[in-house]
Amino acid sequence: MGYKLRYLTFFILDSAIVLSAIFMSYYLLHPTIPVFSDTMILLSAITLLISHHIAAYFFHLYDRVWSVASVRELFIIGLAVTISVAAASGMQYLIKNDIYFRIMAITWMLHIIMIGGSRFFLRLIKDRESFINHVDKRRVLIVGAGKAGTMLARNLQRAKNPEHLPVAFVDDDPRKQYLKIMNITVQGKTKDIEKLVEKKKITDIIIAIPSLGRMGISSIYERCAKTGVKVKIMPKIEDVMTGKISVNDMRDVNIEDLLGREEVQLDLKAIADKLTNKTILVTGAGGSIGSEICRQVLEFRPKQLLLLGHGESSIYNTDMELRKKFTKNTNIIPIIADVQDRERIFDIIDQYKPDVIYHAAAHKHVPLMEANPMEAVKNNIFGTKNIAEAADMFSVSHFVLVSTDKAVNPPNIMGATKRFAEMIVQNLAKTSETKFAAVRFGNVLGSRGSVVPLFKQQIAQGGPVTVTDPEMTRYFMTIPEASRLVIQAGTLAMGGEVFVLDMGEPVKIIDLAKNLIRLSGYREEEIEIKFSGIRPGEKLYEELLNESERQSEYVYPKIYVGKATPISELEMEYVLDKLLGMEIYELKATLIGIANRKVPEVKSKLLLFETEYS
Repeated sequence: MGYKLRYLTFFILDSAIVLSAIFMSYYLLHPTIPVFSDTMILLSAITLLISHHIAAYFFHLYDRVWSVASVRELFIIGLAVTISVAAASGMQYLIKNDIYFRIMAITWMLHIIMIGGSRFFLRLIKDRESFINHVDKRRVLIVGAGKAGTMLARNLQRAKNPEHLPVAFVDDDPRKQYLKIMNITVQGKTKDIEKLVEKKKITDIIIAIPSLGRMGISSIYERCAKTGVKVKIMPKIEDVMTGKISVNDMRDVNIEDLLGREEVQLDLKAIADKLTNKTILVTGAGGSIGSEICRQVLEFRPKQLLLLGHGESSIYNTDMELRKKFTKNTNIIPIIADVQDRERIFDIIDQYKPDVIYHAAAHKHVPLMEANPMEAVKNNIFGTKNIAEAADMFSVSHFVLVSTDKAVNPPNIMGATKRFAEMIVQNLAKTSETKFAAVRFGNVLGSRGSVVPLFKQQIAQGGPVTVTDPEMTRYFMTIPEASRLVIQAGTLAMGGEVFVLDMGEPVKIIDLAKNLIRLSGYREEEIEIKFSGIRPGEKLYEELLNESERQSEYVYPKIYVGKATPISELEMEYVLDKLLGMEIYELKATLIGIANRKVPEVKSKLLLFETEYS
């Protein structure tokens, strides 16, 4: 129905209701006297009609969607009717110095009943249509009967072409049990989910507690997953209230929701002081961590952001994405360069003179680096040495190295080269004006080469999902959280620290695989899990700090600073001088020995190195 036709329809309908109300009132009190014989009633009817349409215009009675009317709309109707009846009564008093109280009281009552009834008749029609089509709807159980759950239920009920029918709530608040919300009953607590799914023939569960932390989501999801029905989660309530997304934009529960711990919050002011209106350089800007660091840095409006990377395509993609999202305040400069090219790196730092460097460029795949140890040395060690020494020479304010938990007691080349990289920045921190720091974190969910994309691919192919060992555990975090930690560490650095996030409890890889199978809509019986054996260089358990590095107190909520011991200057200079000429077996033994600082034969060799070098 067009706006003009809708307006005219309501205008005519309300005119008939207004006149009927006052004439019926007069007839009820004076059934033997013709209404047209009383001039005051006729004047009252005209006044009532005019004042009603004025009030209707003012309160937008003809512009409202009455098929979704609520108590608020009923209140507005009452207010408009009261104003129009008061206007007619006032006219009577001015002309006759008297008011037809009984007639106007009955008129007020009939007016509200008929106006309200006509509007809510539309609501009944809408509800009847919805009821008729209930058979074809997906039956929804809403977890959470708070503000978000109520908003979700209302939107599902009032959708133009609804696909979902909310049939029950569950909520752990004992005060809400058996209450009706939007005519939907709270029928139990989260422990009753399995029973209710079967009893109510539920096809979908929606978790509508946006403020719930990961521990809570993980616990509720475990119950939901046992039912075998589809599970979704409602977006954050603040995103709904600010209009970023609709309350109906439910998303699938993802593996990040099930990590079982809360993310670290940033000290926004401290970060803004370091980044706003400054020049920031990110190496490895085309990678998972590097590109996310760029996204988060841009929120603080730096003057320039330098995207440095060796891969042309990845830097191009990151550059294009950032230019679409962040078009103001910051000059984004893509730079194709290899951190192994010392002269090129020094020229770049000299030209742009960045205030802060986030060094995320590295080779990180353990088995690949076991097969290609010299490439790990060139990139992770000498690449770090080049960019760190350039930062020192040109007085960059802060330098943050992105490191890994694999640098702790490493049995492999990748971890050993990253620990050696930490030692390089720790040694520079002793004498440099630049504040150097390293940040260690565990495996990053969804990053290139991580286990999650591999598992998803295997599940999509029907399995099997390959897990190296049933006891294999890892620490996990999300890409945004890892990037936030790197940025926060830059504000905490005094020089030489190795920062570590308290990542909670490690996750068994087999549990991760099972969760991904369920999240993909399969049962564990449908997708086989096979154990392939530990790969070269892998550890069964990862550590974030070894015993000698541990400190008991946080330097920031959920962030430790480790007491990682740097290598001596003499050792470092000699070993760096010899590394590229070593045989592979000697290279591995030397690097792993230095990183662990506890392999006797390597320590003996290093003592010989020192004697020879001196």
